[in-house]
Amino acid sequence: MSESDEPAEKGFDARALIASLPHRPGVYRMIGKSETLLYVGKARDLRKRVSSYFQKSHPSPRIAHMVERIVRVDTTITASEAEALLLESNLIKSGKPRYNILFRDDKSYPYLKLSGHRHPRIAYYRGVLERSSRYFGPFPSAWAVKESIQVLQKVFRLRSCEDSVYSNRTRPCLLHQIGRCSAPCVGAVSDEDYGRDVESAMRFLRGGHQELLGDFECDMHAAAERLEFEQAAVLRDRITALSRVLSQQSMDTGTDTDADVIAVCVDSGRACVNLAMVRGGRHLGDRAFFPELRAAEAGDELFQAEVLSAFLLQHYDSLPVPGIIIANQPAPDEVMQSWLQERAGQTVQWLRQPHEQRRRWLEQAVSNGRLAIAQRAAEEGSQRGRTRELATLLMIDDASDLEGLRIECFDISHTMGEATQASCVVFESHAMQPSQYRRFNIESAAPGDDPAAMREVLSRRYRAVTGKLPDVVLVDGGAAQLGVAREVFDELGLDRSLLVGVAKGEGRKVGLEKLVFADGRPTLVPGPESQALMLVARIRDEAHRFAITGMRAKRARARQGTSLDEIEGVGARRRQRLLARFGGLRGIMAASVEDLAGVDGISRSLAEEIYRRLH
Repeated sequence: MSESDEPAEKGFDARALIASLPHRPGVYRMIGKSETLLYVGKARDLRKRVSSYFQKSHPSPRIAHMVERIVRVDTTITASEAEALLLESNLIKSGKPRYNILFRDDKSYPYLKLSGHRHPRIAYYRGVLERSSRYFGPFPSAWAVKESIQVLQKVFRLRSCEDSVYSNRTRPCLLHQIGRCSAPCVGAVSDEDYGRDVESAMRFLRGGHQELLGDFECDMHAAAERLEFEQAAVLRDRITALSRVLSQQSMDTGTDTDADVIAVCVDSGRACVNLAMVRGGRHLGDRAFFPELRAAEAGDELFQAEVLSAFLLQHYDSLPVPGIIIANQPAPDEVMQSWLQERAGQTVQWLRQPHEQRRRWLEQAVSNGRLAIAQRAAEEGSQRGRTRELATLLMIDDASDLEGLRIECFDISHTMGEATQASCVVFESHAMQPSQYRRFNIESAAPGDDPAAMREVLSRRYRAVTGKLPDVVLVDGGAAQLGVAREVFDELGLDRSLLVGVAKGEGRKVGLEKLVFADGRPTLVPGPESQALMLVARIRDEAHRFAITGMRAKRARARQGTSLDEIEGVGARRRQRLLARFGGLRGIMAASVEDLAGVDGISRSLAEEIYRRLH
C-alpha cells in the first residue's frame, strides 16, 4: 500500500474547516498525504456540501474510504454553480483524482472526411479537424465509418484513393470497373456531375434519404423522356442501390434525427455506460464505456446518477451535443442541462420514456450495455487466470498479489542494421499499460548486433532504477540475448532470477516457444495449450509491434528530404523529374519499379536502386 493510500493521521479538524466555509457556490478539492489529489467536486453551497462528507455514516463505501485519507480541503469560490461546473471539469481533466469517477481517455472518435480538393475524396479520419475539409460524425467505431464509405462508393461513386495515386493515374482503376468510382482522375465524369454527386452524398449523410430517392426518380423519368436512356439507367441503378442500403438499415427512421442514446447499466459491482449514436436518422452502432473505478455501491441510484453526470461532463467536453438525448436515467440537474444546451447551441431534449423507434433504440442500448458488462467480466476472469498460471509457472514467490504483478519485455528491431531501436512494454494489473511503454534509440551497438543492443537498453533501463523492480523481465531472443542480459544484471547487482528468455521452438512454430531462465532453472516448454504461454506470446508480440513501429518511424525520418540526394545517379534534373511526376517524396515511395522506370532519364537499374533505397 502506497503512502498516499494510507489513512490520514488524526488531527484534521473538519469542524473548524466547515465553520470557515461560506454559503456560496464553488469547487472543493480533497487532498491526501504527499499532496495526492483525492477528489474534486462542485457545490451550490460549499459549507453544506463539504459538511456532508464528515457525517457519522456514509452511504458510499468509496466516499467513506476517501474521507479517511483527507489531510486538507482546498476550496475555490465561483460566481455561479455553472462556473463551478466548468472549473470542476478542468480540475478533473488535469488532476485525475483517484476517487472521482473517471472514464478512460480512449482514442479519439473517427470521422468520415470529404477533402477540400477539386474532386473531393472520401476517407476515414481520426485526429484534429481541419478547416479545408468537411467532416461527418463522430462515429462510434471505425467499422461504422468504413461501412458508410462503402455506401457512398456504391451509390454516389466518390473517389477514395490517396492523392499520390489520384494525381498520377493514366487510366481508370478497378473500382471504376466495378462501379464504385466515377473516375474523375481521368476525366470520365465532368466536374459538374461529380460536384452534384458530392452534394447528394452530403445530403445522404445529413439524413435526407427519402428526398434523394424522390429526386433520383424525377431525374430518371426526365432523362427517359429526353431519350437519354443511358443516363436513366445510371439513375435507376442508384435508386436500386440506395433502396437496398436503406432496407438493410433496419434501424433507420427515414428522418434526419441526430440523437445520442445513453444507457447506464450496473451488475455485480460493475458500472457501464453504453452510448449509441444516431446521425441523420441512421443508427451508427454503439460503444461501451467503463469507469476506471469499480465500486460496491454500483447498484445505488445516487451512484448511477454520479456515473451519468461524470460521463456527460467528460464525453461532451470535446464532442458536439446532439439535440436529443435518450437515456434510462432521469435528466441531470439544471446546471448540467444548461451546460449541455450551451455546448449544443440549441435546446437539448432529454427523453427518459421514449416511444416507438426511440424506445427500441434505448432497449437495445440497455441490452448491449449488460452484454458488455458480462463480456468484460469474462475477459477479466480469463486474464486473471492467465496471470495466475504464469506466476505459478515462473515460481514467483508472492503469486497471491496478482494485481501488482509487473512484467517488462524488451525487443530489438532494425532493417539490415539501419535505424535500430529497442522497445520496453509493460504488463501490469492483468493488462498491457501503453502509457508506460518506452523506446530507446541504440547508440553504442554496431548495426545488426542484437546482443550488444540488448546490453545497452538493459543497462540504461536498470542502471538508475529506483523503487521496486519488475517481477519478470522478458527478453525476446535466444541464448545470446539472454546471456548479455544475465551479464548486465550481474554487473548491476540485480537478481538474475527475474530474467526469462523467450526462444523460438522447433521449426519456429507458434506455441512451441521455450522459456529459458538466467538463474539456471531447467528450460520450460509449456506447449500450445498453455494459457501462461499465450500470455507470454501476447506480451512478446506487443513488444515486437512497438519496436517495429518505432523503427519504421525513425527510418522514415532519417530518409525524409535527403534520400533522393543520397542515391547515386539521381542528380538535380532527374530529382526534379521524379518530384514533378509523382508530386513529392511520398508519391515516389508509393510508386512501383515500373512506374519509376517510366520517368524520362530513369533506367530500369536506376529505378530498382531508387526503390530499394526507399523501402
